Amino acid sequence: MERGALPIAVFDSGLGGISVLRELVRLMPEEDYLYFGDSANAPYGTRPVERVRALTLETISRLYDRGIKAAVIACNTATSAAITQLRARFADIPVIGMEPALKPAVLEHPGGCVLVLATPLTLREEKFSRLLEHYETMAEIVRLPCPELVEFVEAGALDTPELLAYLRARLGPYRGRASAVVLGCTHFPFLRGAIRAVLGEEAALYDGGAGAARETQRRLAAQGLRTTHTGRGHVQLENSRNSSAELALCERLLALRET
Repeated sequence: MERGALPIAVFDSGLGGISVLRELVRLMPEEDYLYFGDSANAPYGTRPVERVRALTLETISRLYDRGIKAAVIACNTATSAAITQLRARFADIPVIGMEPALKPAVLEHPGGCVLVLATPLTLREEKFSRLLEHYETMAEIVRLPCPELVEFVEAGALDTPELLAYLRARLGPYRGRASAVVLGCTHFPFLRGAIRAVLGEEAALYDGGAGAARETQRRLAAQGLRTTHTGRGHVQLENSRNSSAELALCERLLALRET
């Protein structure tokens, strides 16, 4: 099969990357997508970096052998742990990673209080440290590791009393103080409504999904890999748990409207 006709692989530690898949489908609806979520091993954010790297390389190797024209690592944690190794091993296809949307949050709220919600691994990796160095003098940047939020999304608990209680305990002190919130894990955009309910409408929310989709589009065009087909492409959803309930939740998240 001609490479341009192959699907774009989208990978996450679980269900969070569906937030990036939605942005990709919105931007390039004519493309085919193969989404794989590794919910059986989620969350990645509390695992040793070597284990996250191994899981990511193993999954992308499998998808590559099946035939893909690009790999979107729709997971901030997996990007931090494995993007360099992925690009070296799969040099013949575009490999696009995630980056917390700290730059737009700081530039649009200079001198403000910017919360960065992410997993512990993302926040302690060199990739984020380098990003932080560029902007830490321009705003008050508060790092808030919130690995439990991944588990709420994995359970489909997007608006429960337990979730709101957790967010009030974690974010409550910043209500009226935070000017921007960086959603530094691809699971977190599904919790926008709950986060807004706790912090108030004044805090602007930022995530990297749309930027990753635009970069994927740019890289595919630069390498002549855009599909020539017209009409809507096919989205195939797979998960390492491979249960009907898990796949139904994937479908629900993909169809979920922004809040």
